Amino acid sequence: MNGAREVEVVVIGAGQAGLAAAYHLRRTGFEPDRDFAVLDHSPGPGGAWQFRWPSLTFGKVHGMHALPGMELTDADPARPSAEVVREYFDRYERAFDLRVRRPVDVRAVREGVGGRLLVETSAGDWSTRALINATGTWDRPFWPRLPGQETFRGRQLHTAQYAGPEEFAGQRVLVVGGGASGTQHLLELAPYAAGTVWVTRRPPVFREGPFDQEAGRAAVALVEDRVRQGLPPRSVVSVTGLPLNDAIRQGLADGVLDRQPMFDRITPEGVEWRDGRRAAVDVILWATGFRAALDHLAPLRLREPGGGIRVEGTRAVADPRVHLVGYGPSASTIGANRAGRAAVRDIRRLPAEEQIAA
Repeated sequence: MNGAREVEVVVIGAGQAGLAAAYHLRRTGFEPDRDFAVLDHSPGPGGAWQFRWPSLTFGKVHGMHALPGMELTDADPARPSAEVVREYFDRYERAFDLRVRRPVDVRAVREGVGGRLLVETSAGDWSTRALINATGTWDRPFWPRLPGQETFRGRQLHTAQYAGPEEFAGQRVLVVGGGASGTQHLLELAPYAAGTVWVTRRPPVFREGPFDQEAGRAAVALVEDRVRQGLPPRSVVSVTGLPLNDAIRQGLADGVLDRQPMFDRITPEGVEWRDGRRAAVDVILWATGFRAALDHLAPLRLREPGGGIRVEGTRAVADPRVHLVGYGPSASTIGANRAGRAAVRDIRRLPAEEQIAA
């Protein structure tokens, strides 16, 4: 195919989901370079974790599950999570000889010849029988658009650009977003900033008590239902609520987590609500989450009218050769592990299914 290298499986992305899938490929007899290739656009190991802000220490990370086959042990909770996970992923790649190719940008996946897919990249093309897409969300930060946004004279940044609280010393900071990142930013900023304001579209839901397996399954089922309908997935945390830990309780008691409803417009000096209330701020920090990074799959026309990709298990319903891991209900570290295993199990069944079809 015009010089394209042929493999059985291409894995796009080497974060938690991509490495889990590569591990299960290796474990079930696929050989790297000969049978499968892992392509990652990041400069080094660590997935999206390598880009997290330094003040996000490993002890602040919620629910980081180990990759299959190698536990993450003796991690110092005071170290930045970016360093801990980067080193762990690096050890993992070398221990299982996954031979991740980086930096490689995947530009497009389109129909090839002979029933195969063509993966076009910055480092040449690949012809593959199946694709495991594990590109996550970090590359697609979501920026809401509101009236007057372009008139704001201060600074606007997204969580993806946040480097720590020190740079906001003496400034008035507005944090937008009701997820874990938003609350973490507020708690960190409070000792440095001249003042903080917190706004969310919906009132935040704080979860008391342990989050058991039954509650976890119920939350994942809600996200999975949207994916089955072909709707864009919501994050798992959007249906689980925020854990009410000691830091959150203190933030509520101190008034740092005093949530305000979403404002209606942005002004040159700050924001304004419909009832005439105003807040003058120097910085707007958008902790508004991310969207799935799937633009490279556009030539395959997988999206449904609802805007999402309909998935059964990990398979894209519109093209069963394509598996999405770390998408929708598997967009958590433990979910990514399970999805990687499920995708490989389905891919191993493909030859028999193709023979039956023939």
